[in-house]
Amino acid sequence: MAGRPEDPVRSPLGGLRLDELLDEMRERLTEIGSTRDKMQGLLDAVLAVGAGLELDSTLQRIVQAAVNLVDARYGALGVLGPRDNLSQFVYVGIDAETRSRMGHLPEGKGLLGLLIKDPRAIRLQNLAEHAASVGFPANHPPMHSFLGVPVRVRDEVFGNLYMTEKKGSGDFTPDDEVVLEALAAAAGVAIENARLFERSKMRERWLEATAEINSQLLGGASAEDALRLIAQRSVELAAASWSVILLADDSPERTLRPAAQAGDNAVVNELVSEGTVLGEVLASGAPALVEDLNEHLGDVAVEPGAGLVVPLRAGSAVTGVLLTAREKDGVPFGPDLLPLLASLADQAVVALEFAENQRARRLVDVLEDRDRIARDLHDHVIQRLFATGMSLQGALTWVTHPQVRQRVQKAVTQLDQTVLEIRTSIFDLQAADDYAGLRRRLVDIIAELSEGSALSPAVRMTGTIDNLVPDHIGEHAEAVVRETMSNAMRHAHATELTITVEAGDSLTITSVDNGVGMPPQVARSGLRNLEQRAAEFGGSLTVAGEPGGGTRVTWQIPLD
Repeated sequence: MAGRPEDPVRSPLGGLRLDELLDEMRERLTEIGSTRDKMQGLLDAVLAVGAGLELDSTLQRIVQAAVNLVDARYGALGVLGPRDNLSQFVYVGIDAETRSRMGHLPEGKGLLGLLIKDPRAIRLQNLAEHAASVGFPANHPPMHSFLGVPVRVRDEVFGNLYMTEKKGSGDFTPDDEVVLEALAAAAGVAIENARLFERSKMRERWLEATAEINSQLLGGASAEDALRLIAQRSVELAAASWSVILLADDSPERTLRPAAQAGDNAVVNELVSEGTVLGEVLASGAPALVEDLNEHLGDVAVEPGAGLVVPLRAGSAVTGVLLTAREKDGVPFGPDLLPLLASLADQAVVALEFAENQRARRLVDVLEDRDRIARDLHDHVIQRLFATGMSLQGALTWVTHPQVRQRVQKAVTQLDQTVLEIRTSIFDLQAADDYAGLRRRLVDIIAELSEGSALSPAVRMTGTIDNLVPDHIGEHAEAVVRETMSNAMRHAHATELTITVEAGDSLTITSVDNGVGMPPQVARSGLRNLEQRAAEFGGSLTVAGEPGGGTRVTWQIPLD
């Protein structure tokens, strides 16, 4: 009777095969569970990354989610700058005390720079052994394993994710690289959404600022208040440290002077635009983004960092700039700020033009009022004085007493002098307020030279000096007044001085002081100079002593 065949399942070989199958199944189930956990972790990380819309907090959440996803001890996100560098470095894993002992944050050199130039994933067992590694700064925590992947926003590389020190002393795996790249793709979408949200918020703030500035301008605010508000809103919109509105003068150097400032310790003095980015903006009329303003500015209270310069356009001319700056080592300005600040610069120009129109309107009102006063003086006051003088002069034929006759004659002479002075005042009232005529220049010279001295000058001017005296003769008249006043104060030691300027057929300047006279030992080069000036125009200079003491100097030239 043949025996039954042996059951393969019960044989030792069959049992061994079954154990291997069970072990393989358990490993695959473990891998499936691990993959499921990683996928769940990736999903959680993607949800965490997109949980908010503020850009700064979004970047921080991206780094934290990446660290948790690949079990890294340290993580960072480097935002690319305009010159193949890192403009922002968001990190996780380093406490404040350790950070305070470290030097500056990474700037995009070495291994990090390699990722900038060639944005592809890099996974290393020991980053110090890589050829591009440049080491660590002092007090930097030790780091060995490394995983870096680029973060793209659409087709643009926004920055790079850097993970170091895999927990458990292991190395980053290919699976870690895959899930980190997947997270980087989701991070790009979150960053784009955050950017759009930031732009919408910025535009909302810009609309509010524009409405506020327009309200101030329409409400009749002064140019100083409007420009100060524009500078303040520029600081807030651009998240800047300070902002200043600079106006250029008409000199060849185009010197810039501050019209309004706002921000922390914003003290900008007069700046020379030549050879700086400010001069380039003035010349080209195009805005400029600057990474470091320090070399373009003079002495300011706070050392500047990144800057944004926008021209103030008045038609085809550029009258100044709006300069906005951040502190040293701050984040550079983005190009999306240019149109917003350019609109504020346009409002600054409107404020300046509005102020100029207001000033012109006020000047018109003043001039109209002066014309009215001048007409009243001419039509009423002068006519009455003239009639009074004629009446007194006609009454002289009946006056027989010598002293009374002398007094009436003196009164008639004084009335004639008063009429002449009123006519001069009428001319002054009708002259433009911003016209620095000879009369005003002579008065300014006398006030300037006598300031702080014991001399008490009196000034008398008759005739239409500004109208009758040509400009080239006016320059000589200024020199005569300066010289005679200087002699009276330095040599004659006078305490009283009367300067009379008369313009008619000739220009006569007379200086009478109560000093000690002209000492003989004093050099007369100054008087000889005045004599030569008079002779040049066919005139004369006379110097004589006064009966009661003092000196009389008379300088006279004909007026054709």
